[in-house]
Amino acid sequence: ESSCDETGVALIDSEKGLLADAVHTQIDMHRAYGGVVPELASRDHIRRALVLIDDVLSRAGVKKEEIDAVAVTEGPGLAGALLVGSSVAHAIGYALSIPVVGVHHLEGHLLSACLADPAPKFPFIALLVSGGHTQFMRVNAFGSYELRMMKTSAVNWLEKGVPVKAKLMLLTEKTAIARTAAVN
Repeated sequence: ESSCDETGVALIDSEKGLLADAVHTQIDMHRAYGGVVPELASRDHIRRALVLIDDVLSRAGVKKEEIDAVAVTEGPGLAGALLVGSSVAHAIGYALSIPVVGVHHLEGHLLSACLADPAPKFPFIALLVSGGHTQFMRVNAFGSYELRMMKTSAVNWLEKGVPVKAKLMLLTEKTAIARTAAVN
């Protein structure tokens, strides 16, 4: 994952789940500029991606040859940062003769809740906060999503006398993933 200012790598086994993961954040690097500088972000992804991949494989006790597919963020995000992630993923796919699967950045956030233990059951509501995106989504199934407007949801909660902050805190207590709450 290299859509903006973090480089993330995870190794997932379809039966065992998450084997290992690592994230490098660029917050300190961009702080001096008051926001993300796309060119600096891209260059840092170049420096970090292979190091993180090696670290994750080592901690999981898995050899590169044992990987059977690579998933990579395709967008939305910073063009240069996405290009780095895509280039690394496709190079690995080519070198190992394995498929590379593109993942929509926001869909990845929505479905990351499914890695929790326990995972939410469909349908569930997700608060999606990523870059310029802040929205409530109803996740009906893999590939089936409905946008719920943030303003409308907040207004509805306020009309019912429930402070928005309190309602969000209640939502996050229902799951291990802070952005997701199961619908009962």
